[in-house]
Amino acid sequence: MAETIFKKIIDGRIPCHRVYEDEQVLAFLDIQPLSRGHTLVIPKEPAVTLDELSDDAAAALGRVLPRLCRAVIKATGTRDYNVLQNNGAGAHQAVAHVHFHIIPKSSPAEGLGVGWPAGELSKETGEELSARIRAAL
Repeated sequence: MAETIFKKIIDGRIPCHRVYEDEQVLAFLDIQPLSRGHTLVIPKEPAVTLDELSDDAAAALGRVLPRLCRAVIKATGTRDYNVLQNNGAGAHQAVAHVHFHIIPKSSPAEGLGVGWPAGELSKETGEELSARIRAAL
């Protein structure tokens, strides 16, 4: 895995506004925020996409994400927020290191804007695809 800006932040070579840190997870304010309180949550374990992350690192993220969401809500005074996680350049991942965004949404103009071009899932496709996913587990 190539060294990323997040690795440099983890190592302390680039400063950040840390909001949380433990042995496996680091959270800090985004320097290009979509809204006030936009926070990045990263594992210290190097992995480009979520599927490459170890179960232990994923569990550490899962334990801390709700706590960080509660803190961002309390600090910003907003109840609405998005948790965003992208995997791969085609899915808009800009830094090749797993990371979650906690993005407060205090007004329609602030925060993340999302388009959702919903499709339809046929019974046949659902049965076939769910069977393939179960088999891959």
